[in-house]
Amino acid sequence: MDMFAAGLQAIAREARAFELGEARYYTVLVWSAILWQFYFLGSVGVIFCVHTLLTGIIIAAFIPVTEVLAVVFLHEKFSSEKAVALVLSLWGLASYSYGEYADAQATKKKAALSEAQAS
Repeated sequence: MDMFAAGLQAIAREARAFELGEARYYTVLVWSAILWQFYFLGSVGVIFCVHTLLTGIIIAAFIPVTEVLAVVFLHEKFSSEKAVALVLSLWGLASYSYGEYADAQATKKKAALSEAQAS
């Protein structure tokens, strides 16, 4: 219980020190919790209704989007670490997408070939 109480005291201390005021701090805190719940509910929904691989792809696709949005809307500095992370995540996403496209084309070609041989 002591850890829980200490955590609540830390939240209250952070709220008092927040530049935009305590009310805005708690508003941000509540909306962050709500949006995270939607995110996790959506991820679990995709896992159960479609496939776990698609969830991984969606999460991987949101990494560069999140970085760019943080720079644009939150005015964060675009450091070299962020640039490397952005390039690597886009490269990985492009590589995966191209691999899936190539596999789909190969499958179509095999299906057309086997259909032509059957005729």
